[in-house]
Amino acid sequence: MSRDLDREARAALSAVVEPGAFTVAKRVQSSGPVAVWEAVTGEDAKLDPKGVLARRARGVDGAAILARASELGIGYVCPGDAEWPAALDSMPATLDAGADAVPPPFGLWVRGNGSLAACGSEAVAVVGARAASAYGVRVGGDLSADLATAGWAVVSGAAYGIDAAAHRGALAMGGTTLAVLACGVDMAYPRSHGELLARIAQAGLVISEVAPGMEPMRSRFIARNRIIAALTAGTVVVEAALRSGALSTAHWAAKLGREVMMVPGPVTSDLSAGCHEWIRDKGGVLVTDAREVIDAAGRLGVDAAPMTTGAQRPLDSYHPDVRHVYERLPAFGAVTVDALSRQSGFLAGFLETSLRTLEAGGLVTHLQEGWARVPGAV
Repeated sequence: MSRDLDREARAALSAVVEPGAFTVAKRVQSSGPVAVWEAVTGEDAKLDPKGVLARRARGVDGAAILARASELGIGYVCPGDAEWPAALDSMPATLDAGADAVPPPFGLWVRGNGSLAACGSEAVAVVGARAASAYGVRVGGDLSADLATAGWAVVSGAAYGIDAAAHRGALAMGGTTLAVLACGVDMAYPRSHGELLARIAQAGLVISEVAPGMEPMRSRFIARNRIIAALTAGTVVVEAALRSGALSTAHWAAKLGREVMMVPGPVTSDLSAGCHEWIRDKGGVLVTDAREVIDAAGRLGVDAAPMTTGAQRPLDSYHPDVRHVYERLPAFGAVTVDALSRQSGFLAGFLETSLRTLEAGGLVTHLQEGWARVPGAV
């Protein structure tokens, strides 16, 4: 079967079949898109028992959709194309996983100057609440800016709140960001994000699995989240209530074996309750910055973040016994070596050596009446 016919069939199916339709995706995997399109237009009762797809398919022509998209500067990338992201190749294997299936798209409509090659091992999804708090917007933006600075692509859904902050953070650092829409890539949704989507297309890509001209629907938002999850090495949720739609991306990521990461928030904030539940009960990895995200989603060992430690204190570099000698010194005033020996049990020779070591470090001083701490040194 020619690649042109295959592409036309996929384009037609993307205009007729709702995203994530398991039965159709399964048939495409076993029989190919051309045979499935013929089954749809031929009113195959097994595939389309109520005839819904057949009625939607009337007047739909894949070649015409592709030609119109090309006129608008929109491309269509299909499995087998050089540009097809390898990150999506794990999706067909899930079709035998029952409730854990993550149906693959027929193809991806793309608009912009970026490359789908940016997806995969060095791409992270940053998603969260639409009605985000000032805390969430700042964390989402800073996190994405730092990921972009580290050379990672940021993928999100161009919605209000955390999604927009993620895209803007990556763009601010000249990084790569990709927006996955629940409508055609020729549409701006939400409308007020038209300028943002134009900037994303200039530096990256605007992506959708539904054909140009198709309107957003609630079910399409949930389905598109599986594409966001699949295109990346892991998903970070910055803010999400217990029933937040943003958590569906985390569920898809978990089904695909991708890393799921959660940013904690105030325990008094309902906007972070969903994140906290994932950390507590569902295996979500707690992350607070880009280094920790890369450590969790990156290559084992190679991208490991350094261990987090508190600030180095003046006494930290000394042997515990030497620190103990310092702690035996009075907070105010001085003490002789003999008196200190009686109090501590240490021999006078060890005390002399330790006090000279601490003196060299500027922590104690030798006075006429004995040894004393240097005020403000610790």
